[in-house]
Amino acid sequence: MAKVIAAITTSVDGFITGPDDGPAYGLGKGGERLHYWVMGGPWTYDGGHDFAMNGPDKDFYDELVAGLGAGIVGRGMYDAAGGWGGTNPFPGPLMVLTHRVQDQPAAESGFTFVSGLEAALARAVAEAGGKDVSIGGGADVIRQALAAGRVDELVLSTAPVILGAGKRLFDGFEHDVDLEIIKTVSSTYATHVRYAVKK
Repeated sequence: MAKVIAAITTSVDGFITGPDDGPAYGLGKGGERLHYWVMGGPWTYDGGHDFAMNGPDKDFYDELVAGLGAGIVGRGMYDAAGGWGGTNPFPGPLMVLTHRVQDQPAAESGFTFVSGLEAALARAVAEAGGKDVSIGGGADVIRQALAAGRVDELVLSTAPVILGAGKRLFDGFEHDVDLEIIKTVSSTYATHVRYAVKK
């Protein structure tokens, strides 16, 4: 049966970005360390980067995305990533949760702007064609989906860094949620844990 999988990377102290995230610093200042596992090692905003994921990180990621048919992200993540240069880099169509649907990019971009979590989920499930749906952030979208009981699996990649500031994944989240560890994978750059959300 198709699942809704929420996945995101955090620091040890629970931040998903450093301070001042936005188009110039997508993961905030100092936040690029969160995605060393994605890039295959250290990188900087100014020095450019390659998506050179390898080893246990690549094995984890490949297994995670193998069953995905569509995804959802928030407008903040979309904007901070600069709209990924105008082309969806993820498997399947990507719903962007936003109050400003009139900003809809061209159909060939692979992005669909949708207002409201339930509408985004319904559209993503329909577009996924029986495959899993991912919720990739930001934090607010994941909190909304967890609070609504719509997440089947929570995937947290924890980078070995304490950021001390930025945006926290569970800031203001007051729900009691039981999780069951499904799988753990570790590398030099992150510990990835897949949790089943108990309902």
